[in-house]
Amino acid sequence: MKIIVPIGAGGSYDLVGRHLAEALSRRTGQAFFVENKPGAGTVVGTQAAAQSEADGYTLLVGGLSNMAFNSALYAKLGYDPLKDFVPVALVYKFGYVMVGRKDLPYAGLKDIVAAAKTSPGVITAATAGVGTGQQLVATAFMRAAGVKLQEIPYKGSPPAFTDLLAGRIDVFFDSMAAALPYVQSGQVRGMAVLSSKRSALAPDVPTMSEVGVPGLDVDSWLGIFAPAKTPPEAIAKLRREIRAALPDLRERFEKSGGEAWDVPDDKLDGFIASEHATWTKLIREAGIKLD
Repeated sequence: MKIIVPIGAGGSYDLVGRHLAEALSRRTGQAFFVENKPGAGTVVGTQAAAQSEADGYTLLVGGLSNMAFNSALYAKLGYDPLKDFVPVALVYKFGYVMVGRKDLPYAGLKDIVAAAKTSPGVITAATAGVGTGQQLVATAFMRAAGVKLQEIPYKGSPPAFTDLLAGRIDVFFDSMAAALPYVQSGQVRGMAVLSSKRSALAPDVPTMSEVGVPGLDVDSWLGIFAPAKTPPEAIAKLRREIRAALPDLRERFEKSGGEAWDVPDDKLDGFIASEHATWTKLIREAGIKLD
């Protein structure tokens, strides 16, 4: 059983693929292995999975990037996330947090929003590149808060954090897992999480709603998908095995900064369609493109 991970080794897609492959191999006695297939973000590996034989022996790790973002980011995409795949299980989710440089001259998020409304662009916000989750989460925040931040693009999170710690950038939006060490050490300030509830990893960091920006409920998620014509009996068996394996993965997922997640089978299609529609609308209205 092959699980295609559409990025290189490392990162959340790879983590989910490898932990699941190990757990399923142990549970079923059948060999599950990961094939990393990076390229064009998540496009190359996802397209390869879509074109694979729908026999239940090829699976894909899917998340916001390849199942929600890409349809709007690319004018021509070699797969349709809603038509070419069936969601087998959603298993992992993690939150985002807005962090600020430690010497930011504002008491909290309300003051940042007020300053940004008075002087659009006065607050600088790092992004990890065009079309990344970090940029799109920042865009969702700006729309919800009714402000314009001055976006400064970087090639990934590490250089963005370097400049944030040096005081050259005001704020950055990243996953809780990536930002948590800096928040805990006091190197940056945790301004607010974008989820609807506080994170157990940083219980002192308020939600956006608590500090004056209501309506934001943003989590990133990952799961397993199969080519659309995979036999229903194969999908049903995979769902049973994945659900049974989740308890063994809870601690590992929590250590990685996220949490195990189990969405009922009858809610999967609706959830994916809703996420696809929400992010497609935001990306197109913001005019963000990758080609």
